[in-house]
Amino acid sequence: MGKAAGFTLGELAVALRATLDGDPSRVVTGVAPLDSAGPDQISFLIDRRYAAAARASRAGAFLAASDAPGLPAPTLRAAAPQQALIDLLTLFHPPAPVPPGVHPTAAVAGGARVDASASVGPFAVIEADAAVGARVRVHALAYVGAGAAVGEDSVLYPRVVLYPGVRLGRRVVVQAGAVIGAEGFGYAFDGAAHRKIPQVGSVRIEDDVEIGANTTIDRATLGETVVGRGTKIDNLVQIGHNVTVGEHSILVAQVGLSGSCRLGRGVVLAGQVGVADHVTVGDGVVSGAQAGIAGDVAAGEKVLGTPALPMAHARRVWVAKARLPELIRRMRAAERRLQRLEGQLGIAAPEPRGGDEDE
Repeated sequence: MGKAAGFTLGELAVALRATLDGDPSRVVTGVAPLDSAGPDQISFLIDRRYAAAARASRAGAFLAASDAPGLPAPTLRAAAPQQALIDLLTLFHPPAPVPPGVHPTAAVAGGARVDASASVGPFAVIEADAAVGARVRVHALAYVGAGAAVGEDSVLYPRVVLYPGVRLGRRVVVQAGAVIGAEGFGYAFDGAAHRKIPQVGSVRIEDDVEIGANTTIDRATLGETVVGRGTKIDNLVQIGHNVTVGEHSILVAQVGLSGSCRLGRGVVLAGQVGVADHVTVGDGVVSGAQAGIAGDVAAGEKVLGTPALPMAHARRVWVAKARLPELIRRMRAAERRLQRLEGQLGIAAPEPRGGDEDE
């Protein structure tokens, strides 16, 4: 049954490998959030914190975990509900088919190799010796520089720029406005001016990487800047020259990676994390938002703060900082009591320290 007519709950149970509590013939025509779903839609309870909202929902059916509490409508119960939700959304919103071919307004240079199954949109530019693989979609106004390569089933959204020589693996998705392969930020002061260090390397993006809108990944001074297989990069991320990002890492919005830093496999950097140059972040490291990582972090560590500290230590520091005004007042009061006692005992007072903060 197609999207327009909806799916029966029985069909969804088979497709999602879920157990159904309810009528398998019931039809749902769409997916909606708990607070807006209607009787002909299916909603979902992935996080138990929203159980009350689910019980109050008007949804005609639910997708939930196997051990979720009872809900007021037929329920599809899945062992991995978040993965089942991905499949559910894909069923109702399948990717639109794209006919192959090159739009008449696109500019494809002589010597460029564009697979016959690829799609090149309006005003896109493919420079000489570039290679666009099978079933690639190059959207309007995207630019593929000379000698660049885009692997099969990849997608370049509008205004993506691939500088010359950049190499993308298979199934890479690059969101609108991202720039891959711009010159790395390297200068040397000669006493009179900042001289640019030639950035003559490249960028290699491995298979199954996704790159968010307006993200920038700079080419190496020499060699390659590398983003490993399966890594997912959010919007507005900056990756400097000669950086290596390990496989299956997550970089959330506004992360900044300075030149020549190395991230291991499975690293997670939350929003606005900054990593200093030439720093190594080990496999499986997790960093909280806005951390400043100025030195190497061992594999498996969880860090917070600036400079980044182990999470448990950082939390103790935050608690102590909140108490600083009170502690300063108590210290000043103790100093005054000590001075009075010293005066009573005839002990000479120490020299004033100067520069003390106001109480």
